[in-house]
Amino acid sequence: MAHDDYSLRRLPDEARTSWFSVAVQRFGQVSAFHQFLLGATLGLGMTFWDAVLAITLGSVMLEIVTILMGVAGMRESLSTSVLARWAGFGGRGSALVGLLVTLSLAGWFGVQNDVFAHGLHALMGGPPVWVWAVVGGMAVTAVVVAGFHTMAWTAYLTVPAFLLLTGWTIVSELSRHDLAQLVGMPAPGPALSLAQGTTLVAGAFIMGAVMTPDMTRFNRRVGDVVKQTLISVTLGEYLIGLTGVLLAHAARSADVVAVIMSNSGVIGTLIMVAAIMKINDWNLYSASLGLVNTVDMLLRRQISRARATLWLGALGTGLSAWGILDHFTVFLTWIGVVTPPVAGIVIAEYFVVRTWRAQLEETRAAGKLPDDPPDWVPASLVCWVVGAAVGFLVPVGIPTINSVVAAFALYAVIGKTVGITRPLSGSGVDTHR
Repeated sequence: MAHDDYSLRRLPDEARTSWFSVAVQRFGQVSAFHQFLLGATLGLGMTFWDAVLAITLGSVMLEIVTILMGVAGMRESLSTSVLARWAGFGGRGSALVGLLVTLSLAGWFGVQNDVFAHGLHALMGGPPVWVWAVVGGMAVTAVVVAGFHTMAWTAYLTVPAFLLLTGWTIVSELSRHDLAQLVGMPAPGPALSLAQGTTLVAGAFIMGAVMTPDMTRFNRRVGDVVKQTLISVTLGEYLIGLTGVLLAHAARSADVVAVIMSNSGVIGTLIMVAAIMKINDWNLYSASLGLVNTVDMLLRRQISRARATLWLGALGTGLSAWGILDHFTVFLTWIGVVTPPVAGIVIAEYFVVRTWRAQLEETRAAGKLPDDPPDWVPASLVCWVVGAAVGFLVPVGIPTINSVVAAFALYAVIGKTVGITRPLSGSGVDTHR
């Protein structure tokens, strides 16, 4: 069970770890290459100080959602999709959440692995791209099968390597330019508005915010969740994101990865390996937890997290080796549109409506789970659809945040005024207060 990382039950206290161990892994997620690309996109269309403001606004909103989701996961010692059973979605509703996480993160695992393979092939030559894809996919899958603590040791190696090697190449590139001129220059490309820039920042990490309980269930206290979030998200967004802004100003292009790689050779290869491995292991880990819960709720069968990891790792590796994942990026982007309301509903139920909080608290000390929840919670399905629609259709504000806030507000209003309605099917908890 320990090797399975307690995928369908509460994590026991003895399995928790230091906040630093979790923080390093969280920072590894936020400080990957996609953050450079985000910063470069901002830098191409914004001045440096406008980009600072966009990153600040987007980061604050992300941190609020991340901390609230993280606290819920830490208190209940449950992964995102299992927590969702008693946090607004019901049993089969949580299976939909698990399926959403699985499809999204397993898909991005494959896409990142494809980037890894093409990068290594371009830098080192040798075997064809598909061989590099198989090697990269197998390596990350092996780490994830071993579980959280092996992933932590991987982070201890890859995160410092990524920061040191990237820092060296960036300093080498920026030393050729006048830093004050880069900070004060106008945007070199088509202009981005503040709303557009903030949307990019908030939207880029919303899935990371939703799956936060997968990680924070290993924390020991609320303060640990707050510390690691503030440090990792803030440093990741500002340190890596603003560096990307400056590099885009220096190169007058958003293709800053090419700039770094062209100057770094073998070092660039090591940077790519470190960056992609550290974000891709958590893509696969959370995808496997989502799949375990989905199979348990929909098929009434229990599969081990290790087996789910092997299945998803093989699928993602195979598709990346086949070279067809480029066709899935639009699909994955659409999944990103329906993700934010999940956070709004979980936060509203857990902290405001509290339909199942008493049962969660009563069973927490014994390390058990409450009685089976209802199969479906109609209110959450309505709020999910409305939140996604608001995020997609409302032309003002920040779509990701609009979506979270709309789902949160609607669920809270329903829960506090008319109560969460009875389940559509199944036995279990009476959802009327």
